[in-house]
Amino acid sequence: MLKAWGGGDEAALSRLAEHVYPELRRMAGRYMKDEAQGNTLQATALVHEVYLRLVDVTNVEWRARAQFFAIAAQMMRRILVDAARTHGSRRRGGIPAEVNLEDSALLSPTPDRSILAVDDALTAFAQVAPRQAKVVELRYFGGLTEDEIVAALDISPRTVRRDWNLAKAWLSRELKRGEPA
Repeated sequence: MLKAWGGGDEAALSRLAEHVYPELRRMAGRYMKDEAQGNTLQATALVHEVYLRLVDVTNVEWRARAQFFAIAAQMMRRILVDAARTHGSRRRGGIPAEVNLEDSALLSPTPDRSILAVDDALTAFAQVAPRQAKVVELRYFGGLTEDEIVAALDISPRTVRRDWNLAKAWLSRELKRGEPA
C-alpha cells in the first residue's frame, strides 16, 4: 500500500490509513494518558495532525512499514515540541531538573517540560552524531521498539543498543549542564 500511495494511487492512501490509524492512535494515546484533563492537544488530534502531514509528503519513496512509522515519529516530535512551546512549558531558568530518557515522550509523566529540553539537546546532538540522534528520536519521540528501529534504520540490534547508550550518556550530560544551580 505504501508503494502504491507513493506511486500516486489515492485509494491506497485510504486503505493505508485504515491499517496504520490504530497504531498511530496507540502511540498518541500512550503520550496523552498522563496529560492533564484540560490539555488542548488530544490523542485523536495528534494522530489527525500526523495524518495531515503525511498526506502532504510527496518526495519519499516508501519502502517499508518501519520507514513509515519513522517518518510518523519525526512528525510527532515536531508536533509535540510545537505544542509544548505553544503552552510555554519551559520552567524559569530553562531546562527542567529531571528528564527520564528511558521513558518515551509518549509515556513520560511530565512530557511538556521534558520534550523541550530533550528536543534542544537532541538538535545539538544531531550535529555531531546524526544516526544516534535518529535512534533517540524514534525511541523517545516515536515510541518505537528496538526491532522497529533496526528495521527503520537498517542497522543491527547491537548498533541500536550502542547508539542508544551513547546518546543517553551524551544527552544526560547536556541536560544536567543546563540545570539551574
